[in-house]
Amino acid sequence: MTGTPLGTASGSPLRVGLVGYGLAGSVFHAPLIAATEGLALDTVVTSNPERQQQARAEFPDVRLAATPDELFDRAAELDLVVIASPNKTHVPLARTALEAGLPVVVDKPVAGTAAEARELAALAEERELLLSVFQNRRWDNDFLTLRKLLNEGELGDVWRFESRFERWRPKPKGGWRESGDPAEIGGLLYDLGSHVVDQALVLFGPAASVYAETDIRRPGAETDDDTFIAITHTNGVRSHLYVSATTAQLGPRFRVLGSTAGYVKYGLDPQEAALRDGLRPGPGWGAESESLWGRVGSGESPLTGGGRAEPTLPGDYPAYYAAVAKALLEGGPNPVTAREAAAALDVLEAARRSALEKVTVTL
Repeated sequence: MTGTPLGTASGSPLRVGLVGYGLAGSVFHAPLIAATEGLALDTVVTSNPERQQQARAEFPDVRLAATPDELFDRAAELDLVVIASPNKTHVPLARTALEAGLPVVVDKPVAGTAAEARELAALAEERELLLSVFQNRRWDNDFLTLRKLLNEGELGDVWRFESRFERWRPKPKGGWRESGDPAEIGGLLYDLGSHVVDQALVLFGPAASVYAETDIRRPGAETDDDTFIAITHTNGVRSHLYVSATTAQLGPRFRVLGSTAGYVKYGLDPQEAALRDGLRPGPGWGAESESLWGRVGSGESPLTGGGRAEPTLPGDYPAYYAAVAKALLEGGPNPVTAREAAAALDVLEAARRSALEKVTVTL
């Protein structure tokens, strides 16, 4: 559901309220919103004085609000709400925004359960409002390159998809993302797992069954920090997905094995690091050094020269908010629907049950 296109006076940009100015809000959402034609960052909601100061320094014209209630009190002055606050607040804030008549973008995971995600989707459809989920890793450079290879049939029939989102963080950082309280929806299964599962479903379609292993490895850690998910897709492809904070030697980001060739790619998309460093979208955005290109081939390791170098397409996070603006202004398609996010949550819930009960879960 894209909702009814919004008309704006004399072509003025849509006014965006951003709830949350931590990592997600300040590094990803605010810069990308500000860089999108047709959108204007109007208000940032944060009660943290340092973050308020940071927001005002980075966006001098932005208005500040200490609480979401302050924002919703003037819902008529806004055209879109973006929710980048802690996971446990996603559902109640999204519901409030939709009930106030506002289109919504929610950071992943949109909810703690697939049922909650579908309830939000139904509410958005009933109100004819956009509800979109920020799955930015669909616009990673390696993912875009892999989609191109698959569309061109370069690998033949894919048999196995290996995806790793691994880090080496031997000491927990603390905070809600690493909290053991189930209400916080923390842990890597729902954090990085939201990305790798979404990518697998986009590439290879619905899941038929799920097997998972989740572990708490680090001293003092409260929730999963080393997780493996195996998906058997309805078309027979097997996805093996790894998310970890305890990986001393990082594996390839992708290893995709097909009937005629494979694709192996090391290294992370450069956009997050660029945004963290204060860089902003412009010419050359998302480009990667030739030395980091993946390789396509068969019969030999890419680390010993097997196959050919495959140019990596530029990453394109700005495309997400460009699509949101087009959906709102012209009635274009929703770039990531809540029902797609619910399908990923079906897999994450099955993975959690599989790890707990030591069974394979059929969907």
